[in-house]
Amino acid sequence: MSIYLIALLFALLGAAIFTIIGLISGTDETAIMVPITLLVILLGAPPEGVFAFFMAGVLAKHLTHAVPTALLGIPGDTTAVPLIDHANTLRRLGMPHVALRKMISGGVIGAFIALPTAVLLGQFLGQFADFFKSSSGIIFTLAAILIAFFSKGKWASILIIIPFAFFIKALDSVSFAMLDKHLSITFFLGIAIGPMFCNILMAASSIAKNDLARSKPNQYNLAPETKSWKGYFPNPFKILSKRQTIFTSITTFLSSLTFVFSPVGMTSLMGEIVGSRTKGAYKKSTTSLTVMNGVTESTYIAEAIIPLIAFGIPLSPVALGPASPLFNAPPIFTVDPVNNLHTLMSSWDFFIFGLIGISVAALIAYPFAMNYARKASVLVLKYISQEAIVAMFIGLAFLLAYNEAQLLGVVLTFTVATVGGLLNRILGVGAGVQFMVFYASSWIMLQLFGI
Repeated sequence: MSIYLIALLFALLGAAIFTIIGLISGTDETAIMVPITLLVILLGAPPEGVFAFFMAGVLAKHLTHAVPTALLGIPGDTTAVPLIDHANTLRRLGMPHVALRKMISGGVIGAFIALPTAVLLGQFLGQFADFFKSSSGIIFTLAAILIAFFSKGKWASILIIIPFAFFIKALDSVSFAMLDKHLSITFFLGIAIGPMFCNILMAASSIAKNDLARSKPNQYNLAPETKSWKGYFPNPFKILSKRQTIFTSITTFLSSLTFVFSPVGMTSLMGEIVGSRTKGAYKKSTTSLTVMNGVTESTYIAEAIIPLIAFGIPLSPVALGPASPLFNAPPIFTVDPVNNLHTLMSSWDFFIFGLIGISVAALIAYPFAMNYARKASVLVLKYISQEAIVAMFIGLAFLLAYNEAQLLGVVLTFTVATVGGLLNRILGVGAGVQFMVFYASSWIMLQLFGI
């Protein structure tokens, strides 16, 4: 079977899965993308198929996460949080459907601008790959400090870097003594599902569960369904005004270049810059939402592709979070030595198979969200339990951890999930900081204690 056909099939699979998942509010990108991408890799998918699957999943997820954000006023995932205020403004004006259409149209444009930009920048930065690889330990440490400084936990995140590195190194030493090999997947999974697992622990605690308890069910009011275009496939350039298209194109291009910064931070920054230059509540909110969802797409795509092409080691928040299996999924992909998509695919491959992934996602998720957003929201609210989704991903993490190291892998995964989840939930130490410290832990411990 042709590799292009295989990639197309995996792209269809990724788009279908994440189109549905995106409709479920509160789903964290790292917690859902890491286990599913790992599963695809470990089941033996070719590198091109894995990349097309991931790219389709990223775009599909971020298109349909706009549905609960715009229609219900609850963030579809963590990157949708900055969009809530403007989405609520349009909901109060009785136009949540307008907010939705602007958001996902901006997202489609942002994705197709980010892909070639990221491939070209990745090729340019590839000239410095040897330096980055040889200095990876100190680069990871400095990056952890930088990401921690700009995270919501800030000083707590910085202060926890050395203790968390000690914790990771201690667990790694114990597992190596028992299995005579270093583990990676169990640590990835533990950090990824940490916040989710922390909620389960809090619900089981007689003291902490009060923070999660609700006196009555949430109530949501959905606007009537309206349609302003003919046919099934709307044209995003006709949904947006000329000004919105220009702003989205500029901001998504610029944000694609800033691959070391937080996607949430760049989304907020670009939204505020554009919003400050737009007058009127309606125009300001619609333009800001268009730009912000476009930047969400561009940062995710660029932050995955640029480190893959240029370095082969994860040097961005997305590469350390949702895209981490593309770099390190032993025994198939590894970062030490570098043997992953960086060595298995050319820059042209990244463009072609990335284009397949985002094209398939755009053809599936975009018209679906534009035509059936309201009906899909009703079905999700009525019939899909948030607890069931949490249980599904916890179960998938259990399966993958057991596959790597049997019972020890499971225990290690949930040990890391407990510590990492509490740090995330209570102190604001985000997954990006934790992933970065995981990679830097060996270098940090070597410098401090010679081990």
